[in-house]
Amino acid sequence: MQRLQTVTLQGAHVRLEPLHISHLEGLQDAVQDGELWKLWYTSIPSVEGMEAEILRRLTLQAGGSMLAFTVMDVQQKRVAGMTTYMNIDTPNRRLEIGSTWYRRSLQRTSLNTECKRLLLGHAFEELACIAVEFRTHVFNQQSRRAIERLGARLDGILRHHQINTHPSAEQALRDTCVYSIIDSEWSNVKLHLDHQLNRNRH
Repeated sequence: MQRLQTVTLQGAHVRLEPLHISHLEGLQDAVQDGELWKLWYTSIPSVEGMEAEILRRLTLQAGGSMLAFTVMDVQQKRVAGMTTYMNIDTPNRRLEIGSTWYRRSLQRTSLNTECKRLLLGHAFEELACIAVEFRTHVFNQQSRRAIERLGARLDGILRHHQINTHPSAEQALRDTCVYSIIDSEWSNVKLHLDHQLNRNRH
């Protein structure tokens, strides 16, 4: 597994473009769809904090620990959200797919399934990863169900993993659910995701 290079991943519903500061206005519009920054159990940038979040992700990318994408809704021709490869462990050929959010009106649609299909396919087939992780708050039931629908398995729960500093959370302690898909499982997971996508096209 070599140092990750920026890449565009194209599907029928979604296009993942390398994150760029020029996406700022579109991302600010997307995050207002559902006022996503108000969710206490996750960390989503506000309209005012979006520029700083873009720069944070690009700084991590420059250091080699993240590869950041802007998620584009192909059909509506608009920004849908953000996602990343993160916690990249090149020697051990592992990474995490995370820091993901989509505008509320596109949640629970084929967009997320195809987004993960593209990211997983690139990770296992092009980057030769041996494992891909997903992490989420134990109380983020929507995220947990979405991860489980992908075919990922729960590795365990990191108790008191982080201090949640969201203004409405009063510094609540976060328990983090850790899921993964390993390389030997990818062929079946790919068939499963492709079946879901093909079924939704009819």
